[in-house]
Amino acid sequence: MWAAGRDVIVVAASAGGVDPLRVLLRELPADLPAAVLVVLHVPPQGSSVLASILDRAGPLKAAPAVDDEPVRPGRVYVARPDYHLLLHDGKARLSRGPLQNGHRPAADPLFMSAALDAGSRAAAVVLSGTLDDGAKGCEAIERHRGAVAVQDQDECAFPGMPVAAAAAVPSAQALPVRELAGWILRQSRTPVSTEDQVYDDDMEREVSFFLKEAPSLGEPGGELIAFSCPECSGPIYEQKGETTSRYICRVGHAWSRDSMINAQSDAVERALWVAIQRLEERLRVLDRMRRSAEERGQRLSTHYFRDEEERTREALNTIRILQSSIGRNGDALLSG
Repeated sequence: MWAAGRDVIVVAASAGGVDPLRVLLRELPADLPAAVLVVLHVPPQGSSVLASILDRAGPLKAAPAVDDEPVRPGRVYVARPDYHLLLHDGKARLSRGPLQNGHRPAADPLFMSAALDAGSRAAAVVLSGTLDDGAKGCEAIERHRGAVAVQDQDECAFPGMPVAAAAAVPSAQALPVRELAGWILRQSRTPVSTEDQVYDDDMEREVSFFLKEAPSLGEPGGELIAFSCPECSGPIYEQKGETTSRYICRVGHAWSRDSMINAQSDAVERALWVAIQRLEERLRVLDRMRRSAEERGQRLSTHYFRDEEERTREALNTIRILQSSIGRNGDALLSG
């Protein structure tokens, strides 16, 4: 059997991604024979203004996705803050399942669900963003005979996501945003075979998990390793893929390689800030005790508290240097 074209387009972006999204939708025609589902990394407390911005960008109607809403050609469905957006049985589904790569919404759940639901009828586009959310999903899209394209990294404010997606799918086309719109149009109008679809039990189980009202993952597939989840501190399992590994805990928090490294850096930095606060508090206590001993003429106690102050101050300075180093390394990773 054949389909008239790829009628499910999934798009992911993060830092520096709003302007490319606007350009992309401005260049798409009103009669696009495909639905467009968009994920942009936004904080949980963010608003849904992105849908309004994209609605004004071009002729396609854009709106926040509604749970169980049928997905139709010529429409843009935008992920809501703090909800994963998925595609299931031709409908948009919203899920407050575990964070993926440190985000909700995240690209990987949407891309994997589109691969399962639409197969060869799905096409994925990855725009500007840091780290590598979407790479695993692009791999799934290609494995299910869909198509993948990324924004040309020379045009990206933050090329991390497109570079990671292209590394996961070497056949992905890298194009400027305006040319990506033409690529989407061609994909939507080029017939594709829907026979011999790929079945992936592990991915079906993972996507189904997000669709449950009260998900409980239990032990995921993969090898139990000596890592802990940066989000919940639970045990981590490594799932080895063709190009890279994915890390998932029993709760369902999932991490790519780069997002795991970044999250661990954040956890270490938070721990160092706690240590800094405790040492600063210790310095204040020791200073108060030393001054009290001086007022009472207690020479031995004064000398003891002064020595303790000096040791605590040295420890504080050392930890401040470590904290600064962790912060700089994290910034360097984000810029890549």
